[in-house]
Amino acid sequence: MKFRPDIEGLRAVAVMLVVAAHARIDFLAGGFIGVDVFFVLSGYLITGLLVQELTTHGRIDLPRFYARRFRRLFPSLLVVIAISSLLGQQLLAIGEQPGQALAAASAIVWLSNFYFSFSELDYFSAGAEGNLFLHTWSLGVEEQFYLIWPALLILLATAGRPDSGQANPGRLRRALPVITVLGLLVSIVWTALDPLPAYYLLPTRVWQFALGALVYLHFGGQTPPAVAPGLLRPAGWLGLAAILAAALLFDGQSGYPGFLAALPSVGAAVVLASGAHLSRSGVGWLLSRAPMQAIGRVSYVWYLWHWPVLLLGAAVLDASRLEVRAGLALLALLLAAVTHVLIEAPLRDARRHPLPVRAVLAGTMLTMFITSGLALNWHEDSLQEAGNAQQQPYEQARLDAPVIYAMGCDDWFHADTVKACEFGTGKAGKTAVVLGDSIGLQWFPAFESVFVPRDWRLLVLTKSSCPMVDEPIFYARIGRRYEECERWRANALQAIAQLHPDMVILGSTYTYDFSESQWREGTARLLTPLAAAAGRVYLLRSTPVLPFDAPSCLAPRGWLYQQIPDQDRCAAALRDPRHDDVDRWIRSAAAAFSNVKVVDMSDAVCPGGVCRAQQHGMVAFRDTQHLSAGFARSLSDDLARRLNPDAAGL
Repeated sequence: MKFRPDIEGLRAVAVMLVVAAHARIDFLAGGFIGVDVFFVLSGYLITGLLVQELTTHGRIDLPRFYARRFRRLFPSLLVVIAISSLLGQQLLAIGEQPGQALAAASAIVWLSNFYFSFSELDYFSAGAEGNLFLHTWSLGVEEQFYLIWPALLILLATAGRPDSGQANPGRLRRALPVITVLGLLVSIVWTALDPLPAYYLLPTRVWQFALGALVYLHFGGQTPPAVAPGLLRPAGWLGLAAILAAALLFDGQSGYPGFLAALPSVGAAVVLASGAHLSRSGVGWLLSRAPMQAIGRVSYVWYLWHWPVLLLGAAVLDASRLEVRAGLALLALLLAAVTHVLIEAPLRDARRHPLPVRAVLAGTMLTMFITSGLALNWHEDSLQEAGNAQQQPYEQARLDAPVIYAMGCDDWFHADTVKACEFGTGKAGKTAVVLGDSIGLQWFPAFESVFVPRDWRLLVLTKSSCPMVDEPIFYARIGRRYEECERWRANALQAIAQLHPDMVILGSTYTYDFSESQWREGTARLLTPLAAAAGRVYLLRSTPVLPFDAPSCLAPRGWLYQQIPDQDRCAAALRDPRHDDVDRWIRSAAAAFSNVKVVDMSDAVCPGGVCRAQQHGMVAFRDTQHLSAGFARSLSDDLARRLNPDAAGL
């Protein structure tokens, strides 16, 4: 196909949006839609190549097609996965490495989208966002598209007779709109029913590739434009505006892809249609500028490098600072430029470096097999090393959660049934109810130590990731509105109203994405029935979120990590404006009730305003935000003084 500078520039737009989102540039949180732009681009370009071959030769040379794809994509992928894996072994804690290894093994064979889609989802396990190879899910989708698309085009263009030697692109023009519409409907329905696999798997994305293919058939090649040329110039600008609007407006707080993906996808399609006949004017003029061309040229390798560089950098630097994340993104761009010059550009030039098709195919398959095997060996070795005596204290700390989870007190997102776990004796004279998410209930060992010896009946009502704020919430971990939380919370309030307990203690994390009015009003709505039902109500201030995983930070790591100067990297100052803002908002809500009080344990958790991964000889946090059960129990006397369960009138 003829080179189009506007397509190179559109690649630059797509990759810059993705990198900005992953570098946590707040106003570009929706930059993940750059992947949608890449899908539409791939549909356009691959369909163009295949249709040209079909119309010229009446057939598609599939081995040659796949060999070209391998030469274009595999060498750089191999280099990035290999280097990232080696650095991961040196810089990451051993407990993090088994998951990294399995993801590497799946990424090298372009199946990581299946790995991330069907991995077991455990609330207290590290999320996929900490995996070095998470971003390769989109490469898996693209390769799976490359696998099926040529055969589908052959069948459609030859009316199911691929050996006839007669291909009719007109049949494609009639069939692809059906595929696009049906694919979009599948995406909308699947996203609503099961958001996690819907995000990662090809069936919900195939319509985006088909949309790009449609643009090629109606606007690409020598085809006269399907609309008046005078409309293409403003349409191109509108298409780019749609892409940027999606990046600015979306924030991952809604089910995706679904119907939302139509905005950036259609925007990309319109830009492609405009550029097909105005590649150096209109929006094509902007996309053809030298900086856009330079970034577009290395867009694939920058995409490969940016995510592992951001994560590995965060293992040794304070990535809570924007300037650090921006510097890491630029470092990834530099690595991309080097990789492009040394590996990508030379190897994909088949004319200067000709290789037999069979050699490329066989060599790629053999390399995949060997590399995947090495990654699986890394997985086994890291599991074995995690069991050694040096690592065990930190691996055990990660598992040091309150006993209530082993007892089944929390159904997480699986149900809305209120399961009250009871402690103490049924004949106790006083009742305390603890209500909250996993941050509120991280204090359970201390609650048990405070109330049970004093002959109180202690009831636990908990649902992880369910805020103690009467507001609906989109839960990104499951990709949809957390309706089970809303129903459970209402049921829990009804149960407490019937109990009339002497004391209610509630708490949840401050990281929920609510506005000031939602925090104030939602907290007040929750407190109204509780204050009426209970003798005394305590709101626990949330503990802070660390910029590091505590057990991983403390655990021994590789030789390279040990060479990095230690500047008390397992400690962080207690300074988070959001933490203070949410505390102020819930205090204002509590002030309206005479029997409601806020309890702040921050000075005990982070003495002197510094939060340390290890205190008093024990691991204080079992991840980035949950206290270890042992550390929480050690603060029970301090908590008892603040709750004062022996006070008269209770």
